[in-house]
Amino acid sequence: MMGILKLVSVAAYVLLVLVGGVLGQTQTEERLYSRCGSNTTNSTFEVNLKTVLSSIASSNQIDYGFYNVSAGESPDRAYAFALCRGDVSPAACRTCVNYSSSDLRALCPTQKEAIAYYGNCMLRYSNNEIFGEQDGPVYYKWSNTNVSDVDGLNRALETLLPGLRDRASSGDSRKKYAYGDANFTLLGRVYALAQCTPDLTKRGCANCLDNAFRYVSKYFPGKQGGRVLRPVCNFRYELNQFYETTSDEDPLEKGTRNTAGRNIIIVVATMFGFLLLVSLFCAAFRHNWLIKKLGSR
Repeated sequence: MMGILKLVSVAAYVLLVLVGGVLGQTQTEERLYSRCGSNTTNSTFEVNLKTVLSSIASSNQIDYGFYNVSAGESPDRAYAFALCRGDVSPAACRTCVNYSSSDLRALCPTQKEAIAYYGNCMLRYSNNEIFGEQDGPVYYKWSNTNVSDVDGLNRALETLLPGLRDRASSGDSRKKYAYGDANFTLLGRVYALAQCTPDLTKRGCANCLDNAFRYVSKYFPGKQGGRVLRPVCNFRYELNQFYETTSDEDPLEKGTRNTAGRNIIIVVATMFGFLLLVSLFCAAFRHNWLIKKLGSR
């Protein structure tokens, strides 16, 4: 009996540890690229920069994924903006922005200018006006695998990307973002998203994305996937669906709902596991009781 009870207790402990680990997981942000400027800060600019980064990191009012803040007076005025990927939830967006605010300062502790691209967001700050400024570091990456039908992929992207550019650039002052897919082979499709900072004009957004699209033919033609991240626009394509899709709901809302659904599944699984452990305990107790009863006869 003691052996069975010990086994049940160990199983219960393992279950609680596993569940607690899943619920307690913190989101880690993948830093794709970063660059620090050369100009060093002074105390006045440092105060202004801390003000704008704190404002971005602590803001709970913005739920559309774009933050742009400035503080102070020239020549020590600090400018900063952050942009989250268009399909991430407000919670995931704030997590990424909050993380990037501290991470980028740690990377560039004495510089007046810095930029970093992460999986879910990007952050840039400077002592110069940078809102709507397209010049700056470009990050691009591609799959190591080639497609078998390069011409077919090119035709699909030539159809898909201009449409995404037009839809994204037609967005409003809150969001300029679009996603979609197109036939690539008889059974396969290519998926892509395009996004601009919403402070860009329609023409500015379209020009930025057109320049980003040219990286496909220049640097990674025929690859199964690729992405280009520029300071005020970005795009990505893959042969698998990598973004969250929506129907009538906002992609940020769906991200929140998916997180809640995941937690519900975990809770239900935990309850089921607990009931299973109770059942095992009861069965073990009854088995031991029957053995003792038969042995006493």
